[in-house]
Amino acid sequence: MDRVTLEALEQALLASPENTLLRKQVAQGFFGLGDYDKAKEHLNLILQEDPNKESKILLARCYLNLGNHSPGLIICEELLNENVDKEILPVYLQLLINDGQLEEAISQYQSYQLKFPDWNDESIESQLKISPLAPAQEPAYNPFLEKPDINFDHVGGMENVKDEIRIKIIQPLTNPDLFKAYGKKAGGGILMYGPPGCGKTYLSRATAGEIDSKFLSIGIEEIMDMWLGGSEKNLHEKFEIARKNSPCVLFFDEIDALGSKRNDLKQSAGRNVINQFLKELDGVNSQNEGLLVLGATNSPWHMDSAFLRPGRFDRIIFVPPPDQEAREKILKLQLADKPVNEIDYQKLAAKTNEFSGADIKMLVDLTVEDKLRISMKSGKVEPIRTKDLLSFCKKVRPSTKEWFNTARNYALYSNVSGIYDDIKDYLKL
Repeated sequence: MDRVTLEALEQALLASPENTLLRKQVAQGFFGLGDYDKAKEHLNLILQEDPNKESKILLARCYLNLGNHSPGLIICEELLNENVDKEILPVYLQLLINDGQLEEAISQYQSYQLKFPDWNDESIESQLKISPLAPAQEPAYNPFLEKPDINFDHVGGMENVKDEIRIKIIQPLTNPDLFKAYGKKAGGGILMYGPPGCGKTYLSRATAGEIDSKFLSIGIEEIMDMWLGGSEKNLHEKFEIARKNSPCVLFFDEIDALGSKRNDLKQSAGRNVINQFLKELDGVNSQNEGLLVLGATNSPWHMDSAFLRPGRFDRIIFVPPPDQEAREKILKLQLADKPVNEIDYQKLAAKTNEFSGADIKMLVDLTVEDKLRISMKSGKVEPIRTKDLLSFCKKVRPSTKEWFNTARNYALYSNVSGIYDDIKDYLKL
């Protein structure tokens, strides 16, 4: 339908504004021409009289094409709450991707693939860098798995942490016969703890890249379910995905939310999830060979002690704020694609002691914003210099300090097992 015809139909609508069928044709016509503002105008009028699913989806697609993601997401979420329809999913997922919510998009894709095993979207899979389903009934690759393209070479410093992971995870896989001679299997669990923003997730991905294995990242929102038994089922499914694709690194972020002390839980449902988690770690009715479970927490003192027994998370690693070498590397990565001049990375790294990786990113972001303001006034690109970054070092307070204030008390007064000795060493207590 050409624009002249559409404009003629618009004139007809002035005389018959209640003609919803005609208005739908006009809206679809403008959408086809790429005039999303016009299509949106007519769709909003339609929905005032007839809140139908077809028009809502088309309106969400208008917002997607206009780059106005929030209202599009609201429409999709409203529709999905009413009834999960596969027609809505590509629009919803694309809105999440375009809005920069990649982790949420992966999580939602995973959720809907479990509900609709015969559904997939190659375009979405490609953008999320997740593997497509193999044609076999039992897929060798699962669409929720990543194949990280980073390894320990991309992780600056943190040699003690990397050595712990090598002996627990990497060496058993690369020298299986040697470890079997000593009765050690490839697999098991490592719990990483430390201040937020210090690279625990990044290190987990690098671990998977180091052994060329698959990587499955799990958040609490992917496990917890309002229905009785749903959370345990979700947890089991995640472990099964990893088992079918071993060797696989299964990473649980903020694991304390799933593994809280059972005595602290008032509802039996929470205790049931923990018990299910322990069964999965123990490999009850399952084979965990080649399944590598990494957990990350900012609050290890909230973990149930049952998780820390041998065969479960029996290696507990303190991930401190990045050291001098790591801070230099993070600064270089953060400034890699920006106009810079005369950057003294060593001096900057020395001035950012106790900064987390997230703090360093904030430092760079504040400096960039300041330089943008200056550049807009001068009319030319003003390069970032060492002195610019140093001036903002004083304005960014290390977020790790608050964490260490709490951790110090546990290290001093609740450390009977020696679990927090690394914190004492780090703080020189």
